[in-house]
Amino acid sequence: MSQTSETIEAAAPPHPYRWAMLFGVWLIYFAFGLTISALAPMVGPITRDLGLSHGAMGSVLGAWPFVYIGAAVPCGILLDRFGARKALLLAATVMAVSGLARAVAIDHLTLFLAVGIFGFGGPLISIGAPKIIAEWFEGKERGFAMGIYITGPAMGGILSLSLTNAVVLPFHGGDWRMVVTDYALITGAAGLIWLLIAQHAEARAREAAEKAAPRRSQIEIFRDLMANPVVRIILAMSVGIFFFNHGTNNWLPEILKSTGMSAVEAGYWAALPTVVGVFGSLTIPRLATPERRAAILGGLFVLAGACTLLLQLGAGPGLFVALVCQGLARGSMMTIALLFLVEARGVGSKNAGSAGGLFFSAAEIGGVSGPVAIGVIHDVTGGFTVSLWVLTGICALLLSGLVFGIRRAAVPATS
Repeated sequence: MSQTSETIEAAAPPHPYRWAMLFGVWLIYFAFGLTISALAPMVGPITRDLGLSHGAMGSVLGAWPFVYIGAAVPCGILLDRFGARKALLLAATVMAVSGLARAVAIDHLTLFLAVGIFGFGGPLISIGAPKIIAEWFEGKERGFAMGIYITGPAMGGILSLSLTNAVVLPFHGGDWRMVVTDYALITGAAGLIWLLIAQHAEARAREAAEKAAPRRSQIEIFRDLMANPVVRIILAMSVGIFFFNHGTNNWLPEILKSTGMSAVEAGYWAALPTVVGVFGSLTIPRLATPERRAAILGGLFVLAGACTLLLQLGAGPGLFVALVCQGLARGSMMTIALLFLVEARGVGSKNAGSAGGLFFSAAEIGGVSGPVAIGVIHDVTGGFTVSLWVLTGICALLLSGLVFGIRRAAVPATS
């Protein structure tokens, strides 16, 4: 009896170099997290230096997700057509350029544009990482690998949030421009290391085999993806997930400072959810097998909602619990949603780039609106209470509507 190429590939023993590829992906994603978290601890110095309001700074924090929305689908097509090796190198280059451009910004517009440049590199990483994992890992090991690489941006965020105000900014005499320059150089170094890792013969051979395989038209691929109810539900869910993640990630230091913390204290406390998220990312995705994946995702939405309620209590034991809840939720919600997507019927590794492009294009609608909405609401109301209630409502919507839809529609991948 004949076997398809996919069956043969699935039956082949996993290649040991997959762990080196995973490390390279992790390193690029570490630089990703370092870059997107770099501005949050320095909102105060930046707004004072450039004369920005909280609303204007919110638009800056949402600049790269805004660009990301339009860039995600073309980046997904690029990855499916030409492979992820060169795409991740290009992504690291774009991120480094964005960091250097921030260092020379002189007003709201130039800082907005500098941060917006990042939006062209971000999709190449966000889409390329799960595509590489889908190509090199199978079965339960795939969820474990996704959990590992998602700790990359978490670790980058930890270092940025905890060390920026405590170490790096004082080292440079309070010059925030030198801080973002340092982080840009680290990003460039990560790109060079990935370049060396991705030169392995097996990585080049797999990329060449994928390019040589017959392909359907992109319009047909998108039509089939959008006909899949799981894909549609995940796209809708991604908006709410990113609204919560980007909103809380970017404004958490300021929310904590509003409780009476100093900038250094807020930086350390803001790093706690990221630390918790690292451990959650290493365990929760492994537990999210197809039969219990929806229940686990629903539990993460409950934790996210609990975080937004407890943050309103201010300083005290509830604050610690709130940050733990946030870390568990934001560390795994996106990973499990991507598992739903990659393993949905008709997606698989072949169409992971196109599906990922759709996912992140939709998701960054929430990524843009989250930071902007929280900044604007703060300017109107003079605090973060109303913003936190909005985030609570988003979590309730995710739990009450979309999760139940996934439980009815989810079908494990058969291709």
